[in-house]
Amino acid sequence: MKRFQELESFEAGTDAEVGLDDKRIARHIPEWTAWKVKDVVLLKGDRLLIDYHESGSDRVGAVYSVTKSILSALIGIAIDRGELGTLHDSVSIYFPEHEDVIDLDPRKRDIQIRHLLAMTPGFDWPEFDKPYWAMKRTDDWVRYVWERPMGHVPGEVFTYNSGGSHLLSALLRRVTGRDVYDYAEEHLFRKLSFRKPRWNHAGGVHEGGAGLHLSVRDMAKFGQLYLRGGRWGDEQVLPADWVAQSTKMHHKGFSHYEPPIFGAYGYHWWISSKEHNGEVDCFFAKGYGGQYIFVVPEVDLVAAIRKEPTDKSEAIYSKRVLFEHLLPAIIDGRLAPV
Repeated sequence: MKRFQELESFEAGTDAEVGLDDKRIARHIPEWTAWKVKDVVLLKGDRLLIDYHESGSDRVGAVYSVTKSILSALIGIAIDRGELGTLHDSVSIYFPEHEDVIDLDPRKRDIQIRHLLAMTPGFDWPEFDKPYWAMKRTDDWVRYVWERPMGHVPGEVFTYNSGGSHLLSALLRRVTGRDVYDYAEEHLFRKLSFRKPRWNHAGGVHEGGAGLHLSVRDMAKFGQLYLRGGRWGDEQVLPADWVAQSTKMHHKGFSHYEPPIFGAYGYHWWISSKEHNGEVDCFFAKGYGGQYIFVVPEVDLVAAIRKEPTDKSEAIYSKRVLFEHLLPAIIDGRLAPV
């Protein structure tokens, strides 16, 4: 069977080749339908195990906050290329036109790039991104974020904040001198042979916290890139140390949220330990309503799952697909390489 990178259309192997019990997967499809799970792509190693699409084919669709993990990769690329300074740079130095509001609170000068990536910039930003919707109604999203009052010392408190992600997108555009989509196309999308993604923008800046549209196969490719330490074929697309830094815990995040649709937080990636989920160490990109890219290094697995957005808590159905259906379907029901 061909490697995933080489596939133009789905090719199934035998159960022995892929280490998958197909019958156990098929019996779960009625549940996926009831849970409004629309697409599932599963990779083990370089093999494509499952390419399920309720509509019969893959499509480019909204991935919501999965966008943040893509943006994180682009920040890592820009640092590696010398276009962006270090993670400890003050974000304020890149936005001199907003000094009037930045200087209203000296703590804003202490916000570093790493704080934005780890969701700990210290802005007063009520939980579950409530100011995001107010930001979207303004003409200048970047200024809206800088105008937010400070509620905490940078680096101390986790506040999930798509506004901070948008600052990263604006910063990336500024240091590279390029449209963020064009930068992503050259340094990431084209290298992984993505279908034509779409990316919403506001005021000339592509939305950092959401707004990206991808196919589910391309979501899986992105997860595979991280599973392989930033390598794609013979090329090191992302620095391996950036992959490692991004996918380790920098804050406990929403580890105690119920149902457990979140986890701890890295650099725009969620982290879930075996102790947290009861099954296996993994990290994942997550978008509103149950859009996930799961990476499970212990068993060499990547799962990309798209769900129709419904209630926020119903994102748990996508996690149940992974933990209750996909992982146990590996031959012998063991979470071990085959």
